[in-house]
Amino acid sequence: MDTMYNTVFIVIIAIILFNFILERILGILNSSRLDSILPDEVKDVYEPEQYQKSQDYKKTNDRFSIITSSYSLLIILLMLFWGGFSIADNIARGVTGHPVLVALLFFGILMLASDLINTPFSVYDTFVIEEKFGFNKTTVKTFILDKLKGWLLGALIGGGLLALVIWFYLQTSNLFWIYAWIAMAAFMIFMNMFYSTLIVPLFNRQTPLEEGELRDAIQKFCEKAGFKLQNIFVIDGSKRSTKANAYFSGLGAKKRVVLFDTLIQDMSVNEIVAVLAHEIGHYKKRHVFIGIIIGI
Repeated sequence: MDTMYNTVFIVIIAIILFNFILERILGILNSSRLDSILPDEVKDVYEPEQYQKSQDYKKTNDRFSIITSSYSLLIILLMLFWGGFSIADNIARGVTGHPVLVALLFFGILMLASDLINTPFSVYDTFVIEEKFGFNKTTVKTFILDKLKGWLLGALIGGGLLALVIWFYLQTSNLFWIYAWIAMAAFMIFMNMFYSTLIVPLFNRQTPLEEGELRDAIQKFCEKAGFKLQNIFVIDGSKRSTKANAYFSGLGAKKRVVLFDTLIQDMSVNEIVAVLAHEIGHYKKRHVFIGIIIGI
């Protein structure tokens, strides 16, 4: 029995190290292709200063990613070799003997500890790196509230799903994975449909895009592309960052396009429509549906 456990332990360590090394190699290969010289093909699109800034931003984030991932690897290895997971398990079992509550406490301890340990990196990323490149608009109050809301959602949604999976196991034993799979699949579809209406409002304000040139241009393009869309919203992304973005969410009648207010401020109507054309392409090519099926 000890031999089997040792073998499994070695396999786990090998997988963790292989994953870390592979990601680092791929990251180095990507970084090696960055060039501060503006390519001739995009000189009519980028200003040299903007292009230089984007390359510097990417390099800075790549270096920071090496530090954070190395730190995470070290923590995982220490937890494995020094029995950190066993300690968390003992704490949970010292509080209760109910299998569902033990699992919730065990993973709750690990998730909370992990988030607290990584918080300094999040603070540095937001208030140093993003600030340095002129992107950050997040206040300390918003940062703290986001953390608290994230913990609450993690406890309610993650804890609820975990409790359901454990309950399935207690009730059905060997067949629990089938019921767990069905529950997770239903949850994935539900979140794809209602994420923007249930989760996003907890963090951002969404308002319908007002009538005008932009809305008319978007609807005209959607009609041209054969893409039915009625729900177009603007989100206050500027409360956290100056970065411009847009995304689609939902399925069927619940699908909507969400524009960051920074996108509307920084881009022309034609540029915004071009951004949305890219997103519509994902729907036209059924990438969203295929992604859900692969995930399930």
